Amino acid sequence: MNRFDFTPYRRNTVGFDRLFDLLENASRASGGDNYPPFNIERRSEDAYRITLAVAGFKPADLDITAQQNLLVIQGRKVDEGQGDGQFLHVGIAQRGFERRFELADFVRVENANLEDGLLIIDLVREVPEAMKPKKVSIGTQKSLDVVEARPAVGAQDKAA
Repeated sequence: MNRFDFTPYRRNTVGFDRLFDLLENASRASGGDNYPPFNIERRSEDAYRITLAVAGFKPADLDITAQQNLLVIQGRKVDEGQGDGQFLHVGIAQRGFERRFELADFVRVENANLEDGLLIIDLVREVPEAMKPKKVSIGTQKSLDVVEARPAVGAQDKAA
């Protein structure tokens, strides 16, 4: 397996540890199971959509958990028997799964819908006002050589 070494980048950057950890974890997880297939779509500047193909799953079979910076989707198929007939071929996978998505800061799940065998999860990034960039106005200030020189407090006592 080919892994990229982030050590030189870690030596020359400060505060990016979480980013490098995410990249290393993603490279480890990419060799695993690709079930169920999914799409990630950017719908606007601050809106995203994850679509998972979960044919045969009902809403009761699915569990979506949103934590800080992590979205976990689990599917557990309840065995309902095979009905009256006997399957000659089973090509529709209905095994259990767990899919994890690392989320950026301030990304939250807005809603989730199951329709036509697709689980659609809408995400929104909401940056708090305190974290948004602000314009700083430039004021004028007297230069230091124009300001009158005042004796320091206690300097008069030493001179006496």
